[in-house]
Amino acid sequence: MKRFCDLNYAIVGLGLMGGSFGKALRLKVLDKEGSTGKIFGSDKNASALQAACDEHIIDREFPISEVDKMLLDSDVVFICLYPAATVDFLISHRDFFKANSIVTDISGVKAELFAHLQEIVRDDVSFIPGHPMAGGEKEGFFYSSAKIFEGRNYILMPLENTDSQKLETFKRLIETLGFKRIVQTEASVHDHKIAFTSQLCHVIASALVDSAEDAEVTAFGGGSFEDLTRIALINAPLWTELFLANKKELLLHIGRFESSLEKFRTLLENSDGSALQETLESVRQKRADMSRLDISS
Repeated sequence: MKRFCDLNYAIVGLGLMGGSFGKALRLKVLDKEGSTGKIFGSDKNASALQAACDEHIIDREFPISEVDKMLLDSDVVFICLYPAATVDFLISHRDFFKANSIVTDISGVKAELFAHLQEIVRDDVSFIPGHPMAGGEKEGFFYSSAKIFEGRNYILMPLENTDSQKLETFKRLIETLGFKRIVQTEASVHDHKIAFTSQLCHVIASALVDSAEDAEVTAFGGGSFEDLTRIALINAPLWTELFLANKKELLLHIGRFESSLEKFRTLLENSDGSALQETLESVRQKRADMSRLDISS
């Protein structure tokens, strides 16, 4: 394959994530002497396309009606759409991906996508399902940034027939964009783990805000409430889709969390200081162990 700076990249969906991929590609890949590669962008939002052009993030804009022309000339395609829209796009535009190209998605739930693989996969295209563990509480191209990928994890779910060289090429590319740890796993494992590390966290943050007696309570905040509820500034349509698409796994984790919360309630009701302290010390140690594993990976 050519040098990264000589490839053509397509981004379908120029929101927070798509815009950030565009900015990272421009800054870390294509803004090099002798670069011949281009970044193409497509989005139903005309203002996002215009902004990406004005900031020279993309070299050419394609309205949705002309997206097939873009795909035919793209070596690497990032599909940055909501989960259901991602599946629909892959199926309806399957025949227009460039031969020998790499196509990837960023969907936060993979069950539906993997259920439609036969309608998506082509022998001459390397489709590599992925999930960049990055983002922010505010959506849209305006809030996109190349910096949000720095030091983050990237989860890949390569298929049985994924070309090993193309997979390694893609890994090097996303490392170039700033991702630190790349994890390869199966789609079912991804959906189970993500239900805990991402979706449950958003449910808890939302529930905590929902349970507040009044908005003025923030005057008594010292950082804990703010840290715990930052992600409650939520993109409601996206997270509604994510929760429902992965509800089986999410409900399992909600049940485990409820059991843990009930344990704390019982200890408090019984004024069992000894057991409460022991539990808190155990939790502290478990979190410290998680931090060490994260550093060593």
